[in-house]
Amino acid sequence: MEEYSRKRAALAHVVAVNMGYGHERAAFALRHLAPGGQVVIANDYPGIPEKERRLWNAGKGLYEFVSRFKNVPIIGTAAFGAMDAMQRIPDFYPKRDLSQPSLQVRETYALIHRKGMCRDLIRRFAERPLPIVSTFFTPAFAAEEYDYPEDIYIVLCDADVSRAWVPLNPKKSRIKYFAPTGRVVERLKLYGVKEKSIILTGFPLPYESVGGAHSPEYVRADLRRRMCNLDPRGNFVAKAHALLDTTFGERFCAQKPTTPSITFAVGGAGTQREVVALALRSLANDIRAGRIIVNLVAGTRREVGEYFEREIRLDGLVSAKRAGKVTVLFEESRSGYFAAFTKLMRKTDILWTKPSELSFYTGLAIPIIMAPTVGSQEDFNRAWLTYVGGGADGLAPQYMNEWLFDWIESGALARMAWSGFTNAPTHGAYRIESVLRGDSSVWRNLPLVV
Repeated sequence: MEEYSRKRAALAHVVAVNMGYGHERAAFALRHLAPGGQVVIANDYPGIPEKERRLWNAGKGLYEFVSRFKNVPIIGTAAFGAMDAMQRIPDFYPKRDLSQPSLQVRETYALIHRKGMCRDLIRRFAERPLPIVSTFFTPAFAAEEYDYPEDIYIVLCDADVSRAWVPLNPKKSRIKYFAPTGRVVERLKLYGVKEKSIILTGFPLPYESVGGAHSPEYVRADLRRRMCNLDPRGNFVAKAHALLDTTFGERFCAQKPTTPSITFAVGGAGTQREVVALALRSLANDIRAGRIIVNLVAGTRREVGEYFEREIRLDGLVSAKRAGKVTVLFEESRSGYFAAFTKLMRKTDILWTKPSELSFYTGLAIPIIMAPTVGSQEDFNRAWLTYVGGGADGLAPQYMNEWLFDWIESGALARMAWSGFTNAPTHGAYRIESVLRGDSSVWRNLPLVV
């Protein structure tokens, strides 16, 4: 870990946008590559031209409004469906040429050519030329159009992607891609991206969660602790003891279980908070009895944090909150939120979330209970998470007090933790750094199963 925690020269300008949390979450894991360790937010950086800020805010506001509006019967569903159709990912099979630019791609280029989108940002980067690593496509497209002098990379944040992430003319583009899954590699080829411009890295997870370029030390330690809490009867360990012993190089001897914990993370738009409230109400007696610890993640949305605090009072859990049996994670700043969330994940046994970019956190040996999907890309994330065995669809939240403990007692969640650990990549951030350094030694020695 020392090589990744010490101060060193900047390798890239790391860029994200604050639309939801996904793009910034990926950038947070790469912040150590940037000048001063600072991620630049393309739609909200100091000195951004006001005209451009308004353009960004219009799109962001519409997305968040429609996402929250989705739960309104008929009208909300129709509005979200129309928005989702613009960025829908087509079926992969049969394989065919999908290089024709989508409407969203054409609109993005219209903003760049007619409105000067990201011109100011790219001009600032050119004053200190470094490769650009962007977790959103617009800054990367703009950098190429404005003849940025250094390399341009896009970090993809889902298990499959729409045509919106690929330029108008991919065969002539010099943009390179860091792909989180093998399916994304093949999808980009269908979109016309040159094979030499695609690098399979895995999703970048924070190095504070992984613990080593050549061995996931923190993940291994967390898995051992988590396995005890998620398999109190030893059902899974009994079946897999030989594999566990081989992996850890010693007899896998679980320590005494402690109280298991579950973290509920709602999306950046604050959707599905009502579902979490139902689950909290169901688990209230178990929380008071010390059978489960519940963490409610409000992110940077004060209204979501206040909503959770109100539910805690209504469920009679104020004293449980004082005892640390139920917590609310709210941070004023987005950087503060990502740092706090990263620390929380090391103490979390189970993660409840919609299958967003957090699906990749199963690589940290965290079993994921999936909430209903929101958007086409989350359907593909759900399929990927199911494929690697790191998660499963949640059941009725109002009965979570019954089925969650059944899953724990049976060892099912321990099995998911193990599957995520063995089948999902953990070293995306390390691989991306190795590419920027031109050092293939780290790259070649790290397994990647996707």
